[in-house]
Amino acid sequence: MKCTKSIVGKINDKNIVAYNIKYDNKFEVEILNLGGIITKIITPDKYNNFENVVVGYKEIESYIENPSYLGAIIGRTSGRICEGNVTIDDRQYSLAKNYNPHHGHGGNVGFNKKIWEVNVIEDKNNITLRLSTISKDKEENYPGNLDITVIFKIYEDFTIEQIYECKCDKTTLVNLTNHSYFNLSGNIKSPITTQYLKIDSDYILELDETCAVTGKSINVKDTAFDFNNMKCIGKDIDCNNDQIKIGNGYDHTFLLNKNRKIHLEDRVSKRVLDISTDQKSVVVYSMNFPDDFKLYNGKKAQKRFGICFETQAPPIGRNMCFIKDSILNKDEVYKQKTVYKFSIK
Repeated sequence: MKCTKSIVGKINDKNIVAYNIKYDNKFEVEILNLGGIITKIITPDKYNNFENVVVGYKEIESYIENPSYLGAIIGRTSGRICEGNVTIDDRQYSLAKNYNPHHGHGGNVGFNKKIWEVNVIEDKNNITLRLSTISKDKEENYPGNLDITVIFKIYEDFTIEQIYECKCDKTTLVNLTNHSYFNLSGNIKSPITTQYLKIDSDYILELDETCAVTGKSINVKDTAFDFNNMKCIGKDIDCNNDQIKIGNGYDHTFLLNKNRKIHLEDRVSKRVLDISTDQKSVVVYSMNFPDDFKLYNGKKAQKRFGICFETQAPPIGRNMCFIKDSILNKDEVYKQKTVYKFSIK
């Protein structure tokens, strides 16, 4: 196994560095110090062809703007905060309405835009990238100086553990996630609507017409959102359902059951992804609004050629519902973990 690093660009006079981990079995993962962005996860298909199973840009400059948040760490909060207004310790805060009319994915300059410090640790059975940064008091108008560490543990058996740890000197909001777009066909050959998904979830959170969470939950049984049994993603993605219409597809919070597992498979390549998490929910986003940048396959992003599984606490909706799930009290430690395991069926 080996980890190599190379300077691939610059932003604000700082180097953008790519950290590439590669094992003897050809499992390869590449992560940037810019936003902790995952640009490559190279895994085999049933014929032992090694291809990238995440969506990525062709040019490094595209990651600087990255309107789709491809592969990035999202913070201080992931998802939408309804109208950007919150009350913390009896004080009101108005956050950027960059997801008009809501606050989204940490604001105008979220964690996806930061250059992170990276420490490489080589162990007997894994290579760890330890990313760290500080979000200063009033950054994007969030209270408190927040120390953040995001750890990627990459194992030879095609497993990636992502661990998040934070501590703040004031009570604040924290709800971190990863925004990788997966496509198990390999090198973005076919849309995710041909792939199969299973989610351990009986309820989604209702969205209003502005895509804000209302605070109500919807039982998924016999609806487009029922993935308790394996189902082709494309089966109901354009059906006549009010929630589907609001999201233009899947862009919803699934409340996870006790097992908290997600399973994705491609029946052509036979690739499988199993995700386990300690988070209460996962936002599933089916790439309903692609941007115009070229991808590494030379084509512009196309609708539904990737799918995000944003493991997180439920986003803050109308009347600040679910805000308690994002509150980090002064000097408390925030910690969460999500594991990605790739295999062949």
